This record gives sequence, C-alpha cells and structure tokens, in this order.
Amino acid sequence: MKPVEVTDSNFQNEVLKSDLPVLVDFWATWCGPCKMIAPIVEEIAGEFSGKLKVGKVDVDSNQQIAMQFGIRSIPTLLVFKGGKVVDQLIGALPKKALIEKISKHLL
Repeated sequence: MKPVEVTDSNFQNEVLKSDLPVLVDFWATWCGPCKMIAPIVEEIAGEFSGKLKVGKVDVDSNQQIAMQFGIRSIPTLLVFKGGKVVDQLIGALPKKALIEKISKHLL
C-alpha cells in the first residue's frame, strides 16, 4: 500500500473523514531530511495497511493545509484520529521511534 497524495482539495475526505487513523507526512522536494524518511514512511504504509492510512502533503503545492496546522519545519508528521491531530513528530526520526509513536494510536 503506497501513501496517498494529500492535497488542499482532498484533505477533508482523505484525512479528516477517514475511518482509520492517518499519518500525514508534510514534506517538500528540496528538503533533505524529508528524502531520508520517505522510504520509512512508505514501509510504514505497507506494514500497517488496513490499520493506518498514510498520506503525504507537498507543502509547496498545498500551503493552505500547511498553514492550517502551523507547519513551520519539515519533515513534520501528524497523526490524525477521528479528524483531530493526536500526535506530532518533527524531523527525520528513525523507523523504530516512528512506529512507537504511531502504534499507541492504532487501538
């Protein structure tokens, strides 16, 4: 399962109305640390398929969402559950740390 491309126009349906918890990766093409965690985010999307939805927001093309959630540094990963932000992770964290943070929201 690949991450879903989330945009200003599909954010509400893909993230806020999702039945599953959603991990949203805010990134940009020019961001080095974003490129470092991209493969990890893809692995998590595959490993947690059916339990977690994973989306990616390019902050350069979707500034409205980035502003709405106060994204000041990237990569920032937000975990949404029931349409609300329940966790925030900033920076290129190791996979183990990401999974630990995400797992507690999958119950």
